[in-house]
Amino acid sequence: MTSIAKPPVRHRALPTNALGLTKRDYEGAMSTLCAGCGHDSVTAAIVQACFELDIAPHTLAKLSGIGCSSKTTAYFVRQAHGFNSVHGRMPSVATGAQAANRHLVCVGVSGDGDSLSIGLGQLCHAVGRNVRLTYVLENNGVYGLTKGQFSASADVGSTSKRGQKNVQPPIDPVLLALTLGATFVARSFSGDKKQLVPILKAALVHDGFALVDVISPCVSFNDHEGSTKSYRFTREHATDVTEIDLVPLRREIAAEGDAGAALDVPMHDGTVLRFRAVDAGYDPTDRAAAYAHVRALRERNEIATGLLFVDPNGSSLHEVQGTVEAPLATLPFESLCPGRTALDAYMDELR
Repeated sequence: MTSIAKPPVRHRALPTNALGLTKRDYEGAMSTLCAGCGHDSVTAAIVQACFELDIAPHTLAKLSGIGCSSKTTAYFVRQAHGFNSVHGRMPSVATGAQAANRHLVCVGVSGDGDSLSIGLGQLCHAVGRNVRLTYVLENNGVYGLTKGQFSASADVGSTSKRGQKNVQPPIDPVLLALTLGATFVARSFSGDKKQLVPILKAALVHDGFALVDVISPCVSFNDHEGSTKSYRFTREHATDVTEIDLVPLRREIAAEGDAGAALDVPMHDGTVLRFRAVDAGYDPTDRAAAYAHVRALRERNEIATGLLFVDPNGSSLHEVQGTVEAPLATLPFESLCPGRTALDAYMDELR
């Protein structure tokens, strides 16, 4: 399904930011994701964060790979730069964009399939290089575009649409990022806008790689064994005239939690996720303590949320590689191609 543009109609009393723009100016095309999809809640949070930070649309670069999550970039800041890469390769494109123009605000949106399977190596190197990139990982544990197979983040014992149980241990992107030395690590829930928007704002101004893992429920693959309204029951007791599928309408899941308290959030299939936000005395600058905190909550079947780790003194890609201050597109030909003499001198240094 192709996205369509939203009608350019806005109320004259809408509040504006420092640039004179309204939230409508930070929106994009109409979403074609399933009604109630957690990814659309993430989009709304990104729109809010960009509006509140007064980000000029032309300074924003949106990057994505393949999957339901990677469609998100079409749904916010229509006037920004955008690049939809091949499956799992978004971090390389983002690295190139940052190397070419350090003044771009880069937002990469990916999913647990795009990031933790085919793109796992790409993600690891982007973390290691500390690319100035806000990496939003919309995490739902399934491959939504290909009908709900388990992804690399699916929990042991979780049941697929067809009733199979996952027996493979998951890859936790937060623990992975902490292990690899990421300088900003956070996790939130798509339905908790009160927590997610400030996290995204902090990530967008961070000078380095900022991983924001967002638990984002998939509403289309939550039917269960024994239901007479499930996809399986219907198909086993019906004669198909043509190939038809139905995505039922679901309400968006929304919830707000307090610092340090557990928050139980029922999913559409009746399961319950328990989130626990960091408390007021939590130290996000202690990497070892952050890792231990996430592991301890995981063993209690709880999901740690909030700003989990930040290193304000980390060196970004530009400091390590000594990239130029000006965007490459603005440099004169003589600077980009200094001639044979300069090239020979450089080659001599490498010998």
